Order: sequence, then C-alpha cells, then structure tokens
Amino acid sequence: MTYLAKLGELTLKGSNIQEFENLLKHNTAKCLEGTKSRITLRAGRLYIDTPDENSQKVEFLLNHLIGITGWAKCEITEKDIEAIKKTVYELAKKQADKGCKTFKIDSRRADKAFPLNSYQINCEAAGPVESLMKVDVHNPDCIIYVEVREQVYVYTDSETGCRGLPVGSSGKGLLLLSGGLDSPVAGYRMLRRGMKIECCYFHSYPYTSEEAKQKVVTLGQKLAYYGIQTYLNIIPFTDVQMRIKEKAPEAWSTLILRVCMMKVANLLAKRCNAKCIITGESVGQVASQTIENMTVTEHFSGYPMMRPCCGLDKEEIIRTAEDIDTYETSILPYEDCCVLFSPRHPVLRGRVEEAEEIYKSLEVDQLIKKAYEEREIVKLTFAGEPEWKC
Repeated sequence: MTYLAKLGELTLKGSNIQEFENLLKHNTAKCLEGTKSRITLRAGRLYIDTPDENSQKVEFLLNHLIGITGWAKCEITEKDIEAIKKTVYELAKKQADKGCKTFKIDSRRADKAFPLNSYQINCEAAGPVESLMKVDVHNPDCIIYVEVREQVYVYTDSETGCRGLPVGSSGKGLLLLSGGLDSPVAGYRMLRRGMKIECCYFHSYPYTSEEAKQKVVTLGQKLAYYGIQTYLNIIPFTDVQMRIKEKAPEAWSTLILRVCMMKVANLLAKRCNAKCIITGESVGQVASQTIENMTVTEHFSGYPMMRPCCGLDKEEIIRTAEDIDTYETSILPYEDCCVLFSPRHPVLRGRVEEAEEIYKSLEVDQLIKKAYEEREIVKLTFAGEPEWKC
C-alpha cells in the first residue's frame, strides 16, 4: 500500500530546503517505528510504502503530520496510457458505486519524457469513465488525480493536511498549558510554525482535583500527536497560591499568580533549552489579559513571550479546538488553579512598579523553587502511553 503526501510551504525554502525535508522524513519515520514502512521524499512529494495492516496508523499520522498540505492513498501503475486508463477506470467505478454522478480528471506530467501532456492524459483517461459518470470540470462529485513521475500515481479522495513547517525546524518553546480552550490551541499554532514544545501545568491540590490534572495530561497527549513527543511538567502550586491569598491585595491575586508562574517558567525554560514561553492569552478576553496586565506578566519573563491566540476571538479559538480534537476535553468541568480564588474586582491596568513591590512583599522565592524541584514529569509520545517520572 502506498500513500502520497504533498509538501507545504517548506518547498518555498531556498538552499536549506533539504534540512526541512530531512526533518519531515525524520518525524514521519519516528512515528512509524516498527511498522516496516519505507519512507521516501522526491520532488515535493512524500511517499509511504507500508503493509496493509498499518493503514489505520499511517492515516492517523498523515492527519496529524505538520508540514504537508494533503495526502491520499494511491494506486501505482505503469507509464503506459492503457495502464493509466485501466487504473483510472477502476478507481472511477468505486466512486460511482459510492453514488458519484460527475467526475473530473486532474493530471500532472512531472516526467516530461512521457509522450502525452497533461491535457492529453485527461482526455484519454476520461474516455472509458464516461460510461459510468458525466464529466464536470467545474463542480465534480469526485476528482481523479494522475501524477506521472518516476512511476504513475493515481488517486482520489485527497485529504487536507495540517500545513505549516516540520516540527523541530524552529527551535523549542515552553507552553503554559492549562485545562482551558486557549492554551492547547496556542501550542498547536506554534507547532505548525515548526516549534517543538514542552508543557508546564500548575496544579493546586486539593483545590484542583486529580481529574483536572488528568484532563491536562489528555490535552498534552493530543498535542503530542502533532508534536511527535513532548514532556508535561506538573508543578505543585498550592503553597504559592496560598501565600498569594494571604499576603497579596485581593485585586492583584490573579495577576501576581501569573507573575509567580513566569518565575517557574523561567526555571523550566532554562532546563529544557526553550527559546520562548508560549501562552494562550487573547487580548481583552479576561481581566488579566489587558495590554497593561500582559506587560506586567512579560516583565517577569526572562524569555520572549509568544501569544499566538492574542488576535483571535473565542469563536475562532473554539473552531481550532474542534479541529484538533481538544474541545471536548477542554470543556470538562474541572477547574484549573487560575480560576481558584479569583477576585471579584481584579486589577485591570496593573503597573510593573507596583507588581514588583507586591511580589517582593510575598517572600515567595523559596516556595517557587520548591514547587519547581518537586514537579512531576510526564513523557507523552505519538504512539505511547503517558510515562510518569518524578
């Protein structure tokens, strides 16, 4: 069985295009370890030759593989127009049996030595199919693709890919992953820009439940399907949060909590060699996400802040969450630590100077260091069970 995937924007790269191609092949091979699959990449196409029993796994991978614009299961035939016509007819008959009434042939002659050009291939291949369906070049029920390359590939039912750049081509970022809708979407958007991610979740047991923690593990696993592999760092944050409740002005509690999170994120980013910190913040969505408050948060970050959702509204974020299958998990009714102790009237336009004074008064550095050192680590891979570490 052969699958063909079309490469995305990495084909626009210049002299370093081979680095992107090799990384895409590496990511594909890593996900298909042990399947006896053969992976090749030529002229803007990624091919996977695999035993039939691997079809479900390969198709799941191709639906999550960042760096391709589309994929299809294809038939391979000889470079002979009669063989092409026979293969096209067989595929067309299957489509007609499914109820298709109209069709179109879309040929591409990459091998210019083939005696017929694309238009001639279309005409020749369409002839026998007209006994099954009518031609409609504008709005067909099905399109049958013919690609004449080193071999001839014939396919239909092309699926849309994730697009983007191969994961790992843009360094690594640390994602602050909560149990909400926004942060998984933010992580996915950075994965599509080629960034590997490591995740960080703040857990305030017993105020946040074990179900809330498992919810975040599930979200991390769903991101690992796109990111090949990630680690989820679970930070025990109860003591820090209680110190904030005891000593910080109530209106500042949420913003100072985010400041403390940045302090832990700085330690984690250094350990995992991340080059930036990623959050799911969207401008104006909640009180802590005004421009002034986001400026306060960023002041305490030792790394560049990436906020890929900052210009999206909730409906746009929900649509992406549905596309990547995190929506149903994100809306489970288990609250994360940001929701706990939320003030009725939070500060809307915090100032850096005031935030520094409040943070200093908490004397919380040792508690932050302790929380960092006592973190749990979960290894999440494309095709494995979560592996818990201490």
